[in-house]
Amino acid sequence: MTFFKDMKTGLTRNVTFLGLVSGFTDISSEMLYPIVPIFLTSVLGAPMSVVGLIEGVAESTASFLKILGGRWSDKAGKRKPFVVAGYGLSAVSKPILALAATWHFVLFSRFIDRVGKGLRTSARDALIANSIPKEHWGKAFGFHRAMDTLGAAIGPLVALLMLNTMSPAAPNYRLIFMAAFIPALLGVLVLVYFVKEAAPAPGPAQDASAPSAAMTSDFKTFVALYAIFAVANSSDVFLIMKAKSAGFSTTHVILAYTGYNLVYAFLAAPAGWIADKLGKIKTMIFGFLVFSAVYFGFSIADRGWMIWGLFALYGFYGAFNEGIAKAVISHLSSGHNRASAMGYFQGTMGLLTFFASTMAGLLWTKFSPAAPFLAGAVCALISAAALAIWTRKKRLDF
Repeated sequence: MTFFKDMKTGLTRNVTFLGLVSGFTDISSEMLYPIVPIFLTSVLGAPMSVVGLIEGVAESTASFLKILGGRWSDKAGKRKPFVVAGYGLSAVSKPILALAATWHFVLFSRFIDRVGKGLRTSARDALIANSIPKEHWGKAFGFHRAMDTLGAAIGPLVALLMLNTMSPAAPNYRLIFMAAFIPALLGVLVLVYFVKEAAPAPGPAQDASAPSAAMTSDFKTFVALYAIFAVANSSDVFLIMKAKSAGFSTTHVILAYTGYNLVYAFLAAPAGWIADKLGKIKTMIFGFLVFSAVYFGFSIADRGWMIWGLFALYGFYGAFNEGIAKAVISHLSSGHNRASAMGYFQGTMGLLTFFASTMAGLLWTKFSPAAPFLAGAVCALISAAALAIWTRKKRLDF
């Protein structure tokens, strides 16, 4: 009972409703995520290298705008306008995808969607951090990731339900793209009417325990060590296509991806609570080790049961890493520059995702489907070891 009571502490109005907004948006996005690569390759005839290129361009766009969006938000002293604009653009991108006649249309839709993500992400994460006490940051970001990922689990199920009402020989993917606009619009409405602008971000004199500059030496070191992992952390599209190459049907791919998201959603909030208690970077290191094991498993998987198990285990990595990294950045920044710090971190990681996804497509095509997964496993191990050494040397207490 104490655990569940403690879990509720710090979940303020903004944290709760921003979680709902992310949940609705991810229902929309994840209705499409496992289908778009299949649509690209089987309907539009695009090769895997183009799939990697589209994901890389999309994520690099989001990355660049996360940096700019964070800086603009800090300069303006506002969070909500950037969040509303970002979620609005992502919603508009969904019906555009339904018009795709060639892969170039898909690239354009993904570009608009990622522009929206870039504008909103840094400001939204700063809004979350500024809405709650710092001792609950791990839990709050964990809760947000849980709601986000619950939407990511529901989205593919909605897509699967729609697919099952269509002809297996000629599924109408474009209808699914149009339907994805509805939850995205609901998310924007919740954001506009229920999320409030936080109090003005405190300056350094008001937050003396936090760094006064976004780019401190500790911040730079953390980003550099995390980047070792990110340089080979390609898009999840490659996990989906690995499942397809192992003989999975579209239905089985969607169910496996849903299983990953359900595990992630179930564990994200408890993982954040554990991070607050035991240490955030220590918890992230565990996530890196899980990632390494999963990617090594995908490199050798040739049985259906292996794919199912690896997707489920992959959920542990997400829960023990992605939201917690934002809590670490919150500790390495202060209220007045937090959106910039979030933008620098997430922008850098996204730019590396462009490189990782592009290289993964080339490695898959030129060498073997196992090559991108082996690269990811090795880089995750190196990053985990480097973070462990740095944390012990610095004796960090968060």
